[in-house]
Amino acid sequence: MQKENNESEGNFTFRGKFVFLATGNINKFKEARETLEEYGIAIGMIRVKSLEIQNDSIEEIASASVKHAFEHCHLPIIVEDAGLFVDSLNGFPGPYTSYVYRTIGNAGLLKLMANVENRKAHFLSVIAYLDEELPKPICFTGRVDGSITTQEPRNFGRPSFGFDPIFKPLNNEKTFAEMSIQDKNKVSHRAIALRKFAVYYKKADR
Repeated sequence: MQKENNESEGNFTFRGKFVFLATGNINKFKEARETLEEYGIAIGMIRVKSLEIQNDSIEEIASASVKHAFEHCHLPIIVEDAGLFVDSLNGFPGPYTSYVYRTIGNAGLLKLMANVENRKAHFLSVIAYLDEELPKPICFTGRVDGSITTQEPRNFGRPSFGFDPIFKPLNNEKTFAEMSIQDKNKVSHRAIALRKFAVYYKKADR
């Protein structure tokens, strides 16, 4: 990446495949960096006060968030929003996953599912991208199916976040929290969405 200093305008212009992720979650940033490096895309982390709208659509939430972030930095930027959808809870917590995690955590969700036989669930991720050349955000989605564990949260001492310690992807005996970043990025919803974005970004004339 090269950076040109336009002294007459007092700003900087970035050249090359470089994008920023607006997040305060270092774990999310590490996963994104690991995935985008596969495509030769460098990524920086920007801590922008999040805009949390109430909406039943994760795509609408991510789009609103990336527009809010872009207004503060005017740089090529992505925002990721994700939701955990549990079949037996009629898709709950879904778009409200972050709030529910902060409110009741893994233990609370497991309590809601006590004695529930149907443990099927899926994670949905939306990557929203915006830069100065786009009229509106572009969104990329990723989904992974799996199940909610019947045991206590499982991470075996690994750093984790969100509902990762109680979600086990299909055909895997480990929860997301028990996996290394590399292993998680092979199957995760976030990595799927990021790869779709990376393909677009590599082809885009930016």
